[in-house]
Amino acid sequence: MSANDFHQLAELFPDEVVTHSYVQDVPLPGVGGAPSAGTFALITLDNGLDHRRPSTLGPTTLIELGTVLEAQRERAARGEIAGVGVTGKPFFLAAGADLSAVKGLKDREAGHQMAQLGHDVYSTLNELGVPSFVFINGLALGGGLEIALNANYRTVSTGAGALGLPEAFLGLVPGWGGVYLLPRLIGPANAVTVMLENALSNNRTLSGPAAYKLGIADALFEPADFLEQSLNWAARVLAGAEAVPRPNAVAEPLSEENSAAWDAAVERAKAFVEAKTSNAAPAPARVIELLEKGKHFTKAESFAAENEALADLMQTPQFRDTVYAFLDLVQKRGKRPAGAPDAGLARPVTKVGVVGAGLMAGQFALLFAQRLKVPVVMTDIDAARVEAGVGHVHAEVDKLLAKGRISQDAANRTKALVTGSVSKEAFADADFVIEAVFEELNVKKQVFAEVEAIVSADCILATNTSSLSVTAMAEGLLHPERLVGFHFFNPVALMPLLEIVRAPRTDDAAVATAFATAKALRKTAVLVKDAAAFVVNRVLLRMMAEVSAAFDNGTDAHVADNALRPLGLPMTPFNLLAMVGIPVAQHVTESLHDAFGERFHVSANQQALIDGGKESLWEKAADGSVSIPADTLALLSFGNAPSTAEELLRNTQDALAEEIGLMLGEGVVAGPEDIDLCMILGAGWPMHLGGITPYLDRVGASERVNGIKFHTA
Repeated sequence: MSANDFHQLAELFPDEVVTHSYVQDVPLPGVGGAPSAGTFALITLDNGLDHRRPSTLGPTTLIELGTVLEAQRERAARGEIAGVGVTGKPFFLAAGADLSAVKGLKDREAGHQMAQLGHDVYSTLNELGVPSFVFINGLALGGGLEIALNANYRTVSTGAGALGLPEAFLGLVPGWGGVYLLPRLIGPANAVTVMLENALSNNRTLSGPAAYKLGIADALFEPADFLEQSLNWAARVLAGAEAVPRPNAVAEPLSEENSAAWDAAVERAKAFVEAKTSNAAPAPARVIELLEKGKHFTKAESFAAENEALADLMQTPQFRDTVYAFLDLVQKRGKRPAGAPDAGLARPVTKVGVVGAGLMAGQFALLFAQRLKVPVVMTDIDAARVEAGVGHVHAEVDKLLAKGRISQDAANRTKALVTGSVSKEAFADADFVIEAVFEELNVKKQVFAEVEAIVSADCILATNTSSLSVTAMAEGLLHPERLVGFHFFNPVALMPLLEIVRAPRTDDAAVATAFATAKALRKTAVLVKDAAAFVVNRVLLRMMAEVSAAFDNGTDAHVADNALRPLGLPMTPFNLLAMVGIPVAQHVTESLHDAFGERFHVSANQQALIDGGKESLWEKAADGSVSIPADTLALLSFGNAPSTAEELLRNTQDALAEEIGLMLGEGVVAGPEDIDLCMILGAGWPMHLGGITPYLDRVGASERVNGIKFHTA
């Protein structure tokens, strides 16, 4: 491709926020008494904006970086520089391609040009005539991390908190060298972890120390003097005084052992993607294809295949749906929640109380202590329970320490913050008290009555109820205006959603404090009205009700459990039922049936499983297949109106469209985008479907049931 082609490509990105490449010549220090190794050209990527806007990579950015690198190649040929390094503005190396612009590429050729441009620029890092370095000072995602992978050497800061290749999660592939370079640098098994397992697990990222441990970086330095230490390290490497071992790297040609390991990694990737997405999304499959074929590819062959894959995937509806889900919902609406009061009304939270000392309470205590860094006190009805609860939290801290996820100092501080008491008097100076007791209305009302008699007038009271009425819970309180729903999802540390429930008498200060606390906990909060089961559980249980009704009516269990596979949900309905707990699901369904009637089928067979002491419908065989054991089947009874998989899928689509239409009519949330956001972050609704309401629009369910789409465009 010509330079003119690339400049024409840049014209398709008129709103690109350009990340500039600023060059600074740095004299390298001498090593071991020797004179300086020469001049080092340090390139800093900077979009000129503050920490709220990471540097991204559009065509103009890449053209400028390529021009700067070409200039360094010429300087190297003249003997003017000894090495070239790339780093970023504070807190960021680069966040990858600008997805909002990329989704606007209307034709395949433009996508191919974008892929080729990235490869052409990044490949220059290996063709400078002098060694190249990338100093990963902060966030490095997607194309940002691939800059580093294309260089000869890499350092990383211990403070760098988000490194990864999230492309499979976003509907693409790591197409600027990642699929080829990463498995050769850190081994194919580790590459599968980074490119697929992390990416498809809520876009999990690596810390700087974790990236160093895998071998993505060659050296690890503290943030305070990261750049200085990185330059000193580069000087030692250039002087031949610093060995750079790479124990996880895979040498070519592949040995028999490494060849077998590569094949095993591919098979593991296939099994993981099948379990995670039911192979309903095209991008993960394309990553696996490139990895599998790439075992025998040259670099040029792999880069050409990456170009083709990116060009294809950029034109898929799944990519555009993913960009809507990720950018418009998670990144934008999630950070500017609809209906949230003025943040200035939030009260400071300097101490937290947790009522209860069970497993859920322990998760709360650990999260509040780690994220808010304030004292947390747990209470329960006797000293043995309190001691066990606090002990469990401390044990979880020890596990984090053993895994290297926190330092010894952080572990000591966190443990010191979490204490217990048998008396609620310990809440007297708390600013925020959350209950984690049995899901029974009268129990929770009694708890809040006792707490209210002790805490200050400004203390916020929060309930983690998943389905009970916050309004009813507030009845009898002297200050019902300070009670707010604060519904976490399990596991608490990992699930990013918080449903903040506003009852009719909840005031702005309580809601503002809830949102501020959620933000400090690094959760995405959505404001919901006090209605039975709120958002996620109501939608999920309407879906489950359709499946259980079909099963009770005689639909084959395998058909019922697999009919929704085209959605690519993270688990099948019956597996979800077992994970949640059949008694819990039945209890909430009964509550919804009481509130909304026959739309929520209360399954006689599920009750039979509960009565028979069964925790799951399925029994798994050694080969991974599942069946209903004979003694379980004997407990069940069926009708004679079975459904086909196609009928059940359509019925479920229509049921979801009906329920969401009713929820929006009731004002449970501000708009369909909030339903989408809740389902993505709270239920693992697949990103590639673009949110549940756009999906229901696409398959025609919205118009079949409601006569109108949820979205006009």
